[in-house]
Amino acid sequence: MIIADKPKFKMAVLEDRKEAHVQVIGFVTEDVVEDYIQSLQLVGKNCTPSQYTLVIDATLQSPVPRKVAAELGDTMMIYTTFGYRDIVIIRPKSKIAMVQIRNGLEPKNFPGEFYDTVEGFRRR
Repeated sequence: MIIADKPKFKMAVLEDRKEAHVQVIGFVTEDVVEDYIQSLQLVGKNCTPSQYTLVIDATLQSPVPRKVAAELGDTMMIYTTFGYRDIVIIRPKSKIAMVQIRNGLEPKNFPGEFYDTVEGFRRR
């Protein structure tokens, strides 16, 4: 079930796989954040998060500006507040974006796992 199909992000609930998918395209700018958070909440209302894996597909995520990179870890920790059984992040193709995510989450106690592809996650 498609929840959001926006230029900067897409969200869907895959009931048969017990997965909630979030795809980030480019990077979420300030003017999109409110819509992004509301869509995340709507995803949680369309499934039982404790029974689902949240799959954050960052494959198409772009590097973020330095100012935003400093807050990236705190921003990504929001995913932990929704109560999903597991959190999976699909690594961005951009090496810079991946380093930004890794550096942002390094000092945090982020419970998620990283995979190169969605298929790789499903084969685990």
